[in-house]
Amino acid sequence: MLPWKRLLRPLTALLLAAAAATAPASAAHASSAATTSSSGWNDYSCKPSAAHPRPVVLVHGTLGNSIDNWLSLAPYLEDRGYCVYSLDYGQLPGVPFFHGLGPIDKSAEQLSAFVDKVLSATGAAKADLVGHSQGGMMPRYYLKFLGGAAKVNALVGLAPDNHGATLSGLTNLLPYFPGAEDLVSAATPGLADQIPGSAFLTKLNAGGDTVPGVHYTVVATKYDEVATPWRSQYLSGSDVNNVLLQDLCPLDLSEHVAIGLFDRIAFHEVANALDPARATPTTCASALS
Repeated sequence: MLPWKRLLRPLTALLLAAAAATAPASAAHASSAATTSSSGWNDYSCKPSAAHPRPVVLVHGTLGNSIDNWLSLAPYLEDRGYCVYSLDYGQLPGVPFFHGLGPIDKSAEQLSAFVDKVLSATGAAKADLVGHSQGGMMPRYYLKFLGGAAKVNALVGLAPDNHGATLSGLTNLLPYFPGAEDLVSAATPGLADQIPGSAFLTKLNAGGDTVPGVHYTVVATKYDEVATPWRSQYLSGSDVNNVLLQDLCPLDLSEHVAIGLFDRIAFHEVANALDPARATPTTCASALS
């Protein structure tokens, strides 16, 4: 066997390990948290209030799931009067708990069906979407190609890999190992779709980053080690608010995982994006709010 062939599987394993390092929590935690979710968010009897007329759909990241990714943000939004929902997407056969690994265009179809379910249950005309990592990027496919723009008011991305994720440059090594990209694509198409320059990202970003009628917010951290370079998370468009956490609070050291899991400074900016008429300045003190 040629030397580079011996390296293919270790390199692929390394990519998966790097991605797994960003998984929100353990499978055991996901299982034990199921009861918490059933008595909290994903309550289909919830009716949006006049103050918050749109349900919020939370979209987890790669290797995340509908519970673990949102154990902090979902209650944060519920406490502020929102009807909150989350879905699992991108499941691979035989892989429990760790989702977001399937083809991203198919994941967007799952999101489309879920939003329809939420809108039907709540009676709302539109929803707001909040996503972490892949969950902040994948909905753009739904908005652009699956009719989602007519059903969504705002998309808020926490560390979204809108133009790909290099994993601090690790994916740049793939071209040096013939067959590596094919191996990643076959085993975990959702990861392959997120490599900069992939066919999926090329289609997604062709003709502009945004679609009319949707308000976009990106919240990034300069300490991101996954959706790198971090400026690639930003979107271009007439209705886009690109935010760097460290511009709001220089002391915020959150990286890719923390920004979605427990950073209340980022959460405060999410709340501002969901209700701009009642927005208040986001500062280091927002961590205590």
